[in-house]
Amino acid sequence: MRKLLLALLLSACSSIPAPIARQAELNAVVGDSRIGSYVSSWKGFRTSSYWIEGPKGLILIDTQFLTSAATEAVELAEKLTGKKVVLAIVLHPNPDKFNGTAVYQKRGIRVVTSAQVAALIPEVHQLRTEWFYERFKPDYPVETPKPESFGDRTTELNAGGITVKAHVLGEGCSDAHVVVEYDGNLFVGDLVTIGFHSWLELGKLREWTQRLEELRAMKPRYVRTGRGGSGESDAIDREIDYLKTVMKIVRDRKLRNRNAQMDDELSNEIADEISRRYPAYEYRLFMEKGIEPLWHQTFIKI
Repeated sequence: MRKLLLALLLSACSSIPAPIARQAELNAVVGDSRIGSYVSSWKGFRTSSYWIEGPKGLILIDTQFLTSAATEAVELAEKLTGKKVVLAIVLHPNPDKFNGTAVYQKRGIRVVTSAQVAALIPEVHQLRTEWFYERFKPDYPVETPKPESFGDRTTELNAGGITVKAHVLGEGCSDAHVVVEYDGNLFVGDLVTIGFHSWLELGKLREWTQRLEELRAMKPRYVRTGRGGSGESDAIDREIDYLKTVMKIVRDRKLRNRNAQMDDELSNEIADEISRRYPAYEYRLFMEKGIEPLWHQTFIKI
């Protein structure tokens, strides 16, 4: 099934219309003039990177999937602000967060993440290179990205004349997470999406929901997502509702089909039901990746 889904994912990328317009100029960003954003093309999975403008330079959040997008993001940030990016932070070990690391390091930009995320990157990079390199070369990194570790605990990072708090969190959509907090803004990566299905591959929705409760307890004013742009704090509530809905649909289906074995037909039927609940959400394949793992989770076993 993994090979089938990968083929569908690549096919979907190739059939999507031309890249969307860059959104930074329009996205200045909602709620805070010190925050800007870059959104990649469809080819780069419409991934959001953000920058925070300080008096002496910029902090950039996440480094993009394609090296060309990483270059565009930093050049756009510096062009619009007239300041240099001096620090980049990787939020979790997914290639759309860490692939551009070397692009920034070659520019003299320090790239950091938690010890937990850094430790996971080599294995994830190897797997995703098998998936994506031939499709996207030479716009996909060959060498394993190597951001620096700032340590294994929540800490403050100083750059560009500003200080941000980097929260070290556990499992969710990835096996480890960093969430960056700055003056009411919370940069959360793919823990929250707006208008997109979430990347459910690991199937760890209980842990993910716990992470979201931790985010909610931080009481952010604005949530800066990895996909879908920015929203207010209720974006966290909507993500919790989405995950709980997915869990309920899978659980209920298993209760109705006690002896059913997971196969492509059953997976598609469950995905169809989730899609009917969220008809406007994009990237259905991100959700489909999690159906089989969810089916076998203890919390939905009969």
